[in-house]
Amino acid sequence: MSRTPYETYEIPYRIPHEIPETGEVAPGDTYRPAYEARAALPRQSRQAGAGRGLRRRGVRSPYRARPETGVRRLLPQALVVAFLAGGTTAFVAKDKAVELNVDGRPRTLHTFADDVTGLLAEQGVPLDARDAVTPAPGAALSGGDVVEVRHGRPVRLTLDGRRYEAWTTALTVGEALREWGVRVEGAYLSAAPSRTVGRAGLTLEVRTERTVTVMADGRPRTVRTSAATVAEAVAEAGVLLRGQDALSVPADSFPRDGQTVTVLRITGSREVREEQVPYAVRRVADPALFEGTEVVERPGRPGVLRVTYALRTVNGVRERPRRVASEVVLAPRTELVKVGTGARPRSVRDADGLDWQGLARCESGGRPDAVDPSGTYGGLYQFDAATWHGLGGRGRPEDASAAEQTYRAKKLYVRSGAGPWPHCGERLRS
Repeated sequence: MSRTPYETYEIPYRIPHEIPETGEVAPGDTYRPAYEARAALPRQSRQAGAGRGLRRRGVRSPYRARPETGVRRLLPQALVVAFLAGGTTAFVAKDKAVELNVDGRPRTLHTFADDVTGLLAEQGVPLDARDAVTPAPGAALSGGDVVEVRHGRPVRLTLDGRRYEAWTTALTVGEALREWGVRVEGAYLSAAPSRTVGRAGLTLEVRTERTVTVMADGRPRTVRTSAATVAEAVAEAGVLLRGQDALSVPADSFPRDGQTVTVLRITGSREVREEQVPYAVRRVADPALFEGTEVVERPGRPGVLRVTYALRTVNGVRERPRRVASEVVLAPRTELVKVGTGARPRSVRDADGLDWQGLARCESGGRPDAVDPSGTYGGLYQFDAATWHGLGGRGRPEDASAAEQTYRAKKLYVRSGAGPWPHCGERLRS
């Protein structure tokens, strides 16, 4: 609620004064002083005495009056004088000289008010619930009393990083801080303690002095500070942050009294590693293969992933590497596996009707003595030595007759289907 500033008012009161020699009251006066009524009495006494002197000399006064006539003439005047004297005394008794101090501006004035409330209303001094009045409103007034009024003032206060909406009747910043019990020794103030707090209030920031301990390079440093941030307190402690150094608390946070801040000396580097990416396996049903038989049609191949790690050492202790970036260098290739679903033959004779010549032409060009470039596989059907011997063959397969090689191939088919020939096995049923 806005209030108009305090204004000075003149008291509409005039003290009656006598105009010299005439005995008349100046225009505008509301009463006649008692002493003027009494001043007329001696003239009446002199006139009465003159009459008595004439009688003593035997001279008869031409104005002989009956004695009671003069008394009756003086009696109404005496009553008026007494009435006026009593009224003047009561009027003067209600007039009081008091001192009114509004927001540090004192002035002495005369008032007819009976109490503090009447005085403030008479002088047009507004009040609300946040104002302070001494003596309290309603207290009786006497001459010489001092009445003090302090209007409330809003202060937008930030105290040690926390914001408040405060009200005060103090006239200066220093007085307001004492009123709130805020310690100002060693504190930072955004306004001088002597600054006046106007009726509109002000914005004030106060940072009291606090004790902060900074742990750096293995030893503590304790400082008394009114810094606004932890980083400022660390700098006041004489600790320099370099490179990737960090603090145990946010650098822009407010330092609290008794707080311990640890300086983290950090060194770091980057490391690039190539890691293997596993490949997936895809299985496809194949009725050309006997049930329970699996043949790898296309082998899988793992991929290559280039990964960048951040390596960091904090206060001499190496931390676990942290992955910061990755890049696929070689994509993995899915492995394709054929899974047999066909019925298995009961004997070699069940395989007689298959196209063995077509298989031989595909595997070896139809030459019984054919050997692959690596020397691992030989014969019409490209047996390896272990498989050949497992089927009952002796020596090398390319040295056996074409009939024996075909017989052993049929046995292998009965056992494993067309799986041993992943690329040419389909020729058996063409």
